[in-house]
This record gives sequence, C-alpha cells and structure tokens, in this order.
Amino acid sequence: MDHFSYQNGEMFAENVSLKTIAREVGTPVYVYSTATLVRHFKVFSEAFSGLDALVCFAVKANSNQAVLATLAAEGAGADVVSEGELIRALRAGIPADKIVFSGVGKKAGEMAAALKAGIKQFNVESEPELEVLNSVAEKMGLIAPVSVRVNPDVDAKTHHKIATGKSENKFGIAWSKAEDVYARIAQLPGLRATGVDVHIGSQLTDLGPFKAAFEKVLGLVKRLRASGHTIDHIDLGGGLGIPYDPAEESPPSPGLYGAMIKEVLGDMDCSIILEPGRLIAGNAGILLSELLYVKQGEDRIFYIVDAAMNDLLRPAMYDAFHAIQPVDEPQSDHTIAADFVGPVCESGDTFATGRQTPELEPGDLVTVKSAGAYGAVLSSTYNTRELVPEVLVNDDKYAVVRARPSIDDLIGLDKLPDWLTR
Repeated sequence: MDHFSYQNGEMFAENVSLKTIAREVGTPVYVYSTATLVRHFKVFSEAFSGLDALVCFAVKANSNQAVLATLAAEGAGADVVSEGELIRALRAGIPADKIVFSGVGKKAGEMAAALKAGIKQFNVESEPELEVLNSVAEKMGLIAPVSVRVNPDVDAKTHHKIATGKSENKFGIAWSKAEDVYARIAQLPGLRATGVDVHIGSQLTDLGPFKAAFEKVLGLVKRLRASGHTIDHIDLGGGLGIPYDPAEESPPSPGLYGAMIKEVLGDMDCSIILEPGRLIAGNAGILLSELLYVKQGEDRIFYIVDAAMNDLLRPAMYDAFHAIQPVDEPQSDHTIAADFVGPVCESGDTFATGRQTPELEPGDLVTVKSAGAYGAVLSSTYNTRELVPEVLVNDDKYAVVRARPSIDDLIGLDKLPDWLTR
C-alpha cells in the first residue's frame, strides 16, 4: 500500500498535488510519503510482536536525513555500511546502540569512528577484518561487539546482482569456516562475539530461501553455544521483496515472514535484529518526471522524459520493472505501446520498453512508482546533470529535503591545477 492516489482527476501524494510540486520544485523530482514510511515500518515491526526484536533500517536504501529522522521517531535502528552512513544515522537521531555496521570493506578509520560512537555491533565479513578490528579496538582500549556474517550457500532466487548468500558471492564468511572463526574471536582481546549474522539477498519473493538459511543458522547457534560461546542474538538481515509489478510478483507479507521466523527461531531464547530497507522505503517514493517529446521511430513510439538513468539507475542496472502512471487520471481504458526513455546518451537509458500506457503529450507529468529505495542514493551527475531534488510530504504539507544543485555548483567541485591557470 502507498499514499499516492488520484483525487479529482489528478494524482496526489497524501494530500499534496503532484502538479503543485512539479510547478514549484521542478522536474525530475523524488517525492516521498511520510504516511507510507510510517505505515510500512509499523506493519513490519508488528509482525515480530512477542519477540525481542530490533528493526534496523538499511540506510543504503534511502539515506535522506528527513527519511531517517521520520523512522527514528518511530523507534527504528539503522544498518550502515560506511562511516558516512553512520554519521547520517546519528545526525538523524538514531541512537548508536541501535546501529549495526555491515559491509565487506570497512577501513580502520571507519571502525574507530563506530567504536567511538558506541554502536551495537559490527557484522564482520572476513577473517582479515577481524584482525584489523581487534587491533583498532585494542589501541582505543575498547572491546568491539561482533557478529560474524556467515554465508549459508543458499540460493535466494533473486536477481544475480542482488544475491548475497551463495558461495560465489563476496559477502560473509564461508559456512565451513564459521566455527573456526568464532574460536579465533575468543582468542582476540579486542573482540567479543555477541551473535550471528546472515543476509542472503534482496527483493526475495519466496519464504523458502529465508527458511533454509535461518534453519542452518539455528543449527550453528546451537553448536556455538555448546562450544561455550555466548550468542544472545541473531541478525537475520533484510531482503523481503515488494511488488514492483503486482501482475508478476506477489511477495509474502511481513506477517507471514514474521510467523515463519517465530516458527524457526521462537524457542532460541535470543533477540533478533532485522534490516529491512526496500520494504520500508520502496513504495513510499515516486520519481516525478515531465514528458519532453513524443518520437515516432521505425517500429515504435518513444516517450522521452526529463528523468534519466543517472536519476534512477535500477532499470538500466537490473532490468528492473517500475510501474509508470500519468499524473492526470486516464479518462478511458485505451492504451498504446511505448518506450519510456531519458535524455542521457546511453541506449541503457530506458525505463520501460513496449509498455502499455495511455496516450501522452509533451508537458504531461508521469510518476515512476516504487522509487523510494535505491533511487536517489544511486543517482549521479552523469552528463553533468544536476542531482534530483527530494521532497517529503506530510499530509497537506511538503518540504524540499534535498535541493537541486546548480550547474555552477557541480562545475565548482572541479579544480584546475596550477599549470592550467597560468
């Protein structure tokens, strides 16, 4: 469910007209719904009632301070993968003891910053990382709480670029080495093992792979405890999918996901950590764009819009589906097939191919749906295009929560060397 709907013939975000935002802020522009963010967080959190559960929003999905602050007010923690994301989470009001630090390439300086902040745990992804973290913690006179991210070699049945739990993926420590790694942690004075971490991928639409991975982790926790390790929580990662294309995808509900977790892990006497990102933010945002030109090709119609692949990379990177709807409510069921493309000089700058759509004219506004996760965070200034601004709506109010930089701002980041200024 989201809070983008037609009212009196035009699409609104909650109770704000998208035409008003387009006129006052310009296009392309990301628009987020507070009501949707809050609803999704609550529905997900309530799925784990009765368990000692901490929901840590995956900041990589949407790192805007206004989004993070909205979720912080609801009690969310954060899953971060860089010092920058750590600082964003802290400044948005997320307490350090609700922050977990994941990622395969943490630098020593990032480790020190996280230790100084007092985060809940590090999700360690390699044996060399353990040694570096131990050294950093010892130098600071601290003990780093760690969970080992184990790779259970489970096929997530998702796009190969967002699968993370197979043996060929770069993430996590090999299943066969897990118990040896915990034995090594026990020997390192700067580390304390607190839990086990697993994350097998993103945009999963089947509970089977989750259950297979969690059952393997359950067995590992039992063996670790039998060996004398204190394992008081399990980090289950994120990955539950959303219906980008309702006609093709029907992901399980948070309620079914929560019931499965209770079935598998409910008797383990430990807390759990969950790291949803897309599930919270995905359908809470749209990319609003204006149709620039209608171009008749040899065998197709091109709708050329002012948004591009540098604004929303997912279609070019993953062949991802995003529903596209006109802001003006269609007055008939008549549709045509058209390709929605952007102005960037790449053939991959395509949002949809052969998509059935109402007939549109230059100047019409369209929404690219389900763009609240992995949208603005993956944007770039390719072709020297300004970053897209972001807007947060709250009932009948809206605020620009990231402004559009000017071309001068972008070029001003470049510095000429002295031999070119003489």
